[in-house]
Amino acid sequence: MLKASLLSIAALAALSLPATAEGCGELRDGPRGRVTEVTDGDTVHLDNGLIVRLVGTQAPKLALGRPGFEDWPLGHEAKSALAELALGKPVLLRYGGEERDRYGRVLAQMFVRDGDQEIWAQGAMVASGLARVYSYADNRACLASLLAAEARARAERLGIWRDPYYSILMAERPEMLTGRQGQYELVEGRVLVAGKASGRVYLNFGRNWKDDFTAVIGERALPLFAESGLDPLALGGAFIRVRGWVDDKDGPRIEVTHPEQIEVLATQ
Repeated sequence: MLKASLLSIAALAALSLPATAEGCGELRDGPRGRVTEVTDGDTVHLDNGLIVRLVGTQAPKLALGRPGFEDWPLGHEAKSALAELALGKPVLLRYGGEERDRYGRVLAQMFVRDGDQEIWAQGAMVASGLARVYSYADNRACLASLLAAEARARAERLGIWRDPYYSILMAERPEMLTGRQGQYELVEGRVLVAGKASGRVYLNFGRNWKDDFTAVIGERALPLFAESGLDPLALGGAFIRVRGWVDDKDGPRIEVTHPEQIEVLATQ
């Protein structure tokens, strides 16, 4: 499995999407450095002291000594693949939104110089199936390209998409979500009702809103939806995919803070 993953990373060198890929044209050049340590499949250390979180992606997590936390499946494979791609190599960081997270890590798109090639680390990891798209409302650059790469990897059942741990959950089976509180999940289903109350939009996937799955779009997210051209109130009857952190408040739900968390798969 690991050997195949590393080979797929190498093969992607000529295919990785450049900085001009869809949604990436407004990136700002940041610092350069050399990767001295790979913590996991989405975090590296540079020789200039920066810790870089590969924004826009979430690789399988490793416990890293944290009590009560277990390694996710394929976590070590993702770390090894990123190390094969970037360890010891010069990189350029480019910014598309907020530049630091609350832990002081740099949030950047990372481009690896490998000979005469520049490889987009996020694009390579997602395309190989060793990371999935994980976005923030204040950091939305390159998401269209990453979502397209994820869709191809999922269709080809690469990496994590072959493991049941990362299976897309069905909204019509809310009982499968009730044990997933605090976890980042992808959920698919048909919206039964799209409505607005107290400034928030509720996408209900069942008739019993106290037990069935709901996607909740907060008031501050609605201007972002208007800018994107996606009207969440028009999603009644649509088959969609929602990604985000699952909580349980009047049934399982995901809080949606920006439009890229929702993919419209069919309108009827």
